[in-house]
Amino acid sequence: MKHPWDRRLGVWYIAEDQPHQPAVVESPSSRTLTFEELATRAHQLVHALRAQGLLAGDIVAYALPNDIDMLIWQLAAGESGLRTIALNPALSSAEIRDIVDHSGAKCIAVDHRYAERAVEIGGDTIALRVAVAGAIDGFLTDADLVAGHPATMPEDRHFGGPIPYSSGTTGTPKGVWREFPDIDPSVAADQNKLFARAFQFLPMEGCHLVAAGMHHGGCQGFYQGALGVGQALAIMGKFDAEQALVMIERHRVSTAYMVPTQFVRLLRLPEATRTKYDLSSLQVVVHSAAPCPIEIKRQMLEWWGPVIWETYGGMEGAATIAKPYRWLEHPGTVGRAVKGMKVMILDDEGRELGPNETGHVYMEPEGGTSWQYRNDPEQTAAAHRGKAFTLGDIGHIDEGGFLFISDRAKDLIISGGVNISPAEVEGVLAGHPAVGDVAVIGIPDAEWGEQVKAVVEVAAAYTPSAALASELIAHCRERLAGYKCPRSVDFTDALPRTDTGKLYKRQLRDEYRKGTATSEHF
Repeated sequence: MKHPWDRRLGVWYIAEDQPHQPAVVESPSSRTLTFEELATRAHQLVHALRAQGLLAGDIVAYALPNDIDMLIWQLAAGESGLRTIALNPALSSAEIRDIVDHSGAKCIAVDHRYAERAVEIGGDTIALRVAVAGAIDGFLTDADLVAGHPATMPEDRHFGGPIPYSSGTTGTPKGVWREFPDIDPSVAADQNKLFARAFQFLPMEGCHLVAAGMHHGGCQGFYQGALGVGQALAIMGKFDAEQALVMIERHRVSTAYMVPTQFVRLLRLPEATRTKYDLSSLQVVVHSAAPCPIEIKRQMLEWWGPVIWETYGGMEGAATIAKPYRWLEHPGTVGRAVKGMKVMILDDEGRELGPNETGHVYMEPEGGTSWQYRNDPEQTAAAHRGKAFTLGDIGHIDEGGFLFISDRAKDLIISGGVNISPAEVEGVLAGHPAVGDVAVIGIPDAEWGEQVKAVVEVAAAYTPSAALASELIAHCRERLAGYKCPRSVDFTDALPRTDTGKLYKRQLRDEYRKGTATSEHF
């Protein structure tokens, strides 16, 4: 009998060799699927999209909630050579339009529950609009799209994959573009075993809990890796701490991906609730996306045992892994470099620093640069020094090669594991007539890690007040996704700026963290 790691793995092979293996055991829509059913639905969608004129290399954007439809669209792209953009469903229509326009997407698929925002999406390049799981005026329903098309494996298959978009710090969309090799999709899917083996996701054994947003790049990577080695998925809709425990017990969940905010919510459950469920099946729970406070992680390890893993990196590239026992030996570390990636600390002039010296964190993959920011050579160049690139973080590496992140050189706010661009929020606030000058920063938040704070100099003829603060927050909520909007607005006589006009955001953040800020709070 073959050892599990010697089997043919990957969705397409599993669908062929073990068609009745469960692929989805729970979903928000109450649908379940075997691997065969999942594969045939993806095949049928490929035939339908090709009939609409979409070709390998074309870009498909979709705004879909956590559910089976996301899997089907991703798998269809993965075997047809299409490039995909998973849009955060919380984005406003204007934000979706910006990304769609920037990417040059030819197709957009939108869940029917987002109809109000969907009908406002422009896009000169869009040739096909698809309404998923319902109807939207002016859109072709997914049921009509696939009607009459075969569910057989399509011919002339090509490996395709995502173009992750992040807001970065400039306020403009940034898409990470990689060239994919022209290899058979079945062979490409089989490469999931390398990913899953690194994180000890056991083949054809256990269940993976999808607890974060499926549009999130980190979440995608881990549920696709789990599915690729034959682990069934239990998909949550909106995260609920106790419901996560229910699903872990119900499905004997062995692996999961979470963000630190979810740890906070789990730890806030009453002790009677936390001890009510059997969590002994858990083997590996990976977290990333935002810094995890040392005490929060320590409490999770005490509760769940040594199953909490951590990764550091971005969609530009994975950098480090911190296994549980290594983290306990080096509390606060984000781990050591993954195979094939060199992690180094450089000073402002690009010189490599020694152990325990603080500087800019850079990563250099074997084989050199393999990505770029789509349609943005300046941003691409700014992130690189030769073959190495940075995510804008500050840190140090100890004598044992363990990386510690101490700060972010950029001003990016990370709230609940989601990146928020201060420049984008500042741009919206600056459009309000009461705003003379504005700075948006992240301040500590016990649940979310950081929350968005706006500090405003009012324009002439305006007076700081609670009513004005509420008006500015409402102004943002009309134009941005809710998670990007300030939780509070403070007013100040003058923001700290250099002679050249550069804002001292670090000084501003430090004042709030030390409690020395002199602004008026509303």
